[in-house]
Amino acid sequence: MKEKRSLRLLAEGGLIAAMYVALTVAVAPAAFGPVQFRISEMLTILPVLTPAAVPGLAVGCLVSNLFGLMSGTNPAGALDLVLGPLATLSAAYLTYRLRGITVRGVPVLSSLPPVLINAVVIGAELAVAYYTQLTPGILLFNMLCVGAGQLAACVVCGLLLHAALYRSGAAGILFRRPTE
Repeated sequence: MKEKRSLRLLAEGGLIAAMYVALTVAVAPAAFGPVQFRISEMLTILPVLTPAAVPGLAVGCLVSNLFGLMSGTNPAGALDLVLGPLATLSAAYLTYRLRGITVRGVPVLSSLPPVLINAVVIGAELAVAYYTQLTPGILLFNMLCVGAGQLAACVVCGLLLHAALYRSGAAGILFRRPTE
């Protein structure tokens, strides 16, 4: 039965990675740049439901950033192939760790790690990519821009996704654990 659980987690992670890539590519010009909105970031709430989302989101981010690099829409270039997935991996892990803390059954705190980590890491990365001379103001501006997009995608859209999955019963069907 352990193999069945491992296979299920691998499949869940792969599907989450594929959904992340599809949603990022669908809005590719808006998913990269100093003012970005990745609708795929709403999936960052999924570690609340399954540990498979932690590596799944990181792989999805890596493939999405590779697509952005190859299509010329990712201004951060190769730097984003390393920092983007690492930021996503650490945010997803923290989201998973905070999954038990809820406000009236809503994992509000779990939706914040991707906002905060990406605002700092990706904001700094984009400041380096766009500006030859970095100032604290430029750095802060980029962090705020990325943070605003993340807030909309992760908190607003992510918590709406979480609510929809629970209210429809899909969370229990999609992320139930096989009996061991």
